[in-house]
Amino acid sequence: MIESVYRYKGLKKQYNSAIRFIEENIRNGLGSKIAIYSEDEQVTYHELLNLVNRFGNVLKKIGVERENRVLLLTYDSPEFAAAFFGAIKIGALPVPVNTMMTPDDYEYFLNNSRAKVLVVHEDFWKKIQHYKNRFVFLKQVIVISGHPYSFSDAIDFHEFIHDASPELNVESTCAEDPAFWLYSSGSTGEPKGVIHLQRSMESAFNNYARKVLNINENDRTFSASKLFFAYGLGNGLYFPLGAGGSTILLKDRPTPEKVFETIVNHKPTIFFGVPTLYGSMINYVESTGTIPDLSSVRICVSAGEALPASFMKKWKELFNLDILDGIGLTEALHIFISNNIGEIKAGSTGKIVPGYKAKIVNEEFREVSPNEIGDLVISGESICSGYWCNLEENRRKFYGEWMYTGDKYYKDEEGHFWYCGRSDDMLKVGGIWVSPIEIETTLFQHEHVLEVAVIGVKNENNLIYPKAFIVLRQGIEPTEDLKQELKLYVKQTLAPYKYPREIEFIEELPKTATGKVQRFRLRTS
Repeated sequence: MIESVYRYKGLKKQYNSAIRFIEENIRNGLGSKIAIYSEDEQVTYHELLNLVNRFGNVLKKIGVERENRVLLLTYDSPEFAAAFFGAIKIGALPVPVNTMMTPDDYEYFLNNSRAKVLVVHEDFWKKIQHYKNRFVFLKQVIVISGHPYSFSDAIDFHEFIHDASPELNVESTCAEDPAFWLYSSGSTGEPKGVIHLQRSMESAFNNYARKVLNINENDRTFSASKLFFAYGLGNGLYFPLGAGGSTILLKDRPTPEKVFETIVNHKPTIFFGVPTLYGSMINYVESTGTIPDLSSVRICVSAGEALPASFMKKWKELFNLDILDGIGLTEALHIFISNNIGEIKAGSTGKIVPGYKAKIVNEEFREVSPNEIGDLVISGESICSGYWCNLEENRRKFYGEWMYTGDKYYKDEEGHFWYCGRSDDMLKVGGIWVSPIEIETTLFQHEHVLEVAVIGVKNENNLIYPKAFIVLRQGIEPTEDLKQELKLYVKQTLAPYKYPREIEFIEELPKTATGKVQRFRLRTS
């Protein structure tokens, strides 16, 4: 059938991303090379292909068909990679989801996606198995366990694939077929099912990993961001596999201690983090007086939110390493605007990544002048085909080849993009637009501030003013005098009308699992 694809009308040229990211490496002589380092386990490309094929075969055995959804609720592990690419290879759609959610969230993911199969680590399954009768479309549960799983409500992953064939014919998919879903992080409300195509991963790999990171088969990547995130999926899976390199997977929560330990022990060459983690790692070094050995790392990357310039500067002082800040979206799959190696402008998101297009437009979709704030729209082949069962958002976000990111930006005369905040986060103070990011960036530079988020609140006259929520560094007392000091600090740094009229000290900021601050929760608290 596949070899004869051109004999039949209506069929396009075959392309399946499981072939591109797994089997091509074996054809290139890398079969015995280690593809995955996972705790004490090492998996070669040959072994990974064997797992992928066995898993694809057992999915077919239990009746999974083309475009059926397979929900993945797993740790970063070889089993994740096997389930993800095994599903893709037979034309099914893997749907990785956040492992830090509640049973209600998993009910939403399973029912919204209409997943027929759930692949889940045992400890997660124990938390939700009592809700099984609420999972409307679920037919089969496959449990990953460190010991044989013998309960009647599910199948043991390793036992199930043990006798399956290591040979698997690829489904006749094309580049424009759906390949997998991701769910948006919910930073602005209910998560949306984002549909990505077979071509999406290779496009993101060629554009960013190849042209910005210069990734090659000698690289080892380590991502603190997990595989169920769009950012982490590239960092920890298809970027290293696309280059014939290796990935280091961390099952545990990425605390500063655990991340530093992993870097020291496994020696990655590329490290991917998020701004809040970089801030915590810097704080860890300053509070312990210990500077871990990061000499194996050649470049660091940050995304998720704008990286404060103070973090970038301090990281360079501590480790003599640059951080490439960039912006990506679940809908775009990975980073599409980024600083570049040897061309970093602190505080800026950088320039457009080759292979993408971006512009800043006004309300009439006309491109604005340099240094004028507007809505960022993007175009590129890694962008999703749309949202699942969400006609309203599809109409609102997509305009021909362009997608509205929901971010306010301006671009300077040199082509650098500068983040001003989410479109619904912008404040109009005294009739003048104010970026909360500008206020946050200023407060970040104060020696007592660890984290900050700024929102707009209304006074008794129904006028908007900025309010700052601040997490102080360890050992700093939250006093009224400090509030006044911080207000004056902003007044002396920015135009006076931009200073926060109100400051509230809090223990922690509400965030998504990606580290994005959920300002809408601050507004409704």
